[in-house]
Amino acid sequence: MLASLALLMAAPLLPLPSPRQVEWQKLGQVAFVHFGPNTFTDVEWGGGKEDPAVFNPTAFDARQWARAFKAGGFKGVVLTAKHHDGFCLWPSKLSTHTVAQSPFKGDVLKALSDACHAEGLKFGVYLSPWDRNHPAYGTPEYNAVFAGMLREVLTHYGKVFEVWFDGANGEGPNGKRQVYDWELFVRTVRECQPGAVIFSDAGPDVRWVGNEEGFGGETSWSTIDRDRYVPGTPFYKELTEGKRGGKDWVPPECDVSIRPGWFYHADQDDKVKSPETLLDLWERSTGRSANLLLNVPPDRRGQIHDTDVAALKGFAALRAAIYDHDLAKGARIGWLGDDVTLETAHPVTFDRVELREDVRQGQRVAAFAVEAREGSRWREIARGTTVGNRRILRVAPTTADAVRIRILDALAPPVLLPVGLFKTPERLRLPGEAPKATLHQAADGSLELRPGPDDRWTWTFEAVRGEVEVEVDAEGDAALAVEIGGQTLRGKAGTRAFGKAAIVVGGPTTLTVRALGGTAVLHAVRLKGMRE
Repeated sequence: MLASLALLMAAPLLPLPSPRQVEWQKLGQVAFVHFGPNTFTDVEWGGGKEDPAVFNPTAFDARQWARAFKAGGFKGVVLTAKHHDGFCLWPSKLSTHTVAQSPFKGDVLKALSDACHAEGLKFGVYLSPWDRNHPAYGTPEYNAVFAGMLREVLTHYGKVFEVWFDGANGEGPNGKRQVYDWELFVRTVRECQPGAVIFSDAGPDVRWVGNEEGFGGETSWSTIDRDRYVPGTPFYKELTEGKRGGKDWVPPECDVSIRPGWFYHADQDDKVKSPETLLDLWERSTGRSANLLLNVPPDRRGQIHDTDVAALKGFAALRAAIYDHDLAKGARIGWLGDDVTLETAHPVTFDRVELREDVRQGQRVAAFAVEAREGSRWREIARGTTVGNRRILRVAPTTADAVRIRILDALAPPVLLPVGLFKTPERLRLPGEAPKATLHQAADGSLELRPGPDDRWTWTFEAVRGEVEVEVDAEGDAALAVEIGGQTLRGKAGTRAFGKAAIVVGGPTTLTVRALGGTAVLHAVRLKGMRE
């Protein structure tokens, strides 16, 4: 069922994922927890001079965290064991800025590790190498101190599935910056937790996706040339797409917070991301061959706020409503060359297509098209570049009795897993679906799309030309991305010309405009070249 015999016998395409990378990719989504003095001082970056007495949660309950994450469908948790302020959430013997000096006295790592074990979740840790408190920071001795902290965390709290590093490197209490010994840090993790993946801008196992908005690239290679990057790399924008033919397997992880901030702030209780927004992020991260790392910060009680808990439950319910019912289950699968066709017993209506490669054999697909058979006619409904571990395509509602995946470009014969077809229940209206937008055909043949009253910047329309010039009429300071026909065009609000795009003729095309940072007011999108 997975592929033809010839494909199953195909030689692996190097590089290949390690067993720990394969297991990590299966998780799909992981919770992130920022908790520490910043929770109580109401800042995002602590200065390192905070009195440990400020850390005093009144009703700390790590089991409540674990239950909330499990209810949201998360498979693991990564805790900020030490942020930039240097405060250790465990009683480290290598620092005097820890929970041991606070009124709390407890060991947050042990409590969460125990809670994860009880709830069947994996446990991970984030230690910032930057330390704005430790007196040795900025000297050669600090590298040994930090490696010792890693050893404490990785040998006293059971199995760790992920160790998370960033490249933060500011001044310490002595005004100096540290020259990090990354070889020592990686070697320490490998010695203490050989099954754990290591995250940083440069991997070695998992890379940053290049943004903190929670989405992966339309093109998403799990391969890069690792020696080009270091933690804190200036080339971080390249990490979104990865590199076709890269020599190292380092898949992306998409980090984002459920709130505007990474730590809890009471004035953000009404700004928690909705279940619909979380589903949109999941489809654009896990659904683009990455993993979603969603930060959910505990409040000053030491518990996940009720609003966040409700959002996580709603997120899980939306995913289940769509993805628990595969309409392609039991379909007859056939191969012709590299292309695969599935035929259902009767016509089905769907608006999501899921593709997968067996990445244990390498990542191969570089371009593809999805076609639906309506009666005796095949019609293209989507087009994309990479597939990888998992690719989710949102398409216009389509009724068909067969779906065909045409491989347009590949590095080697593709090894695809069974295709999935899913439908959003009628009662749900999710980001990415077409609102009732205003369409206006101008005298010059251009098509103008105006946002509807709910400001959802997504439209679906029928194209009559295969190539259009895209103009965006917007004001503000945001960087904008226009996703159209499986391509992404980027520019800034105020810059009208975004470039050309190739789109499907005679079939539905979906166009989405997203703000990547900052604010923007969108007035219209114009597609020139639409005249018949």
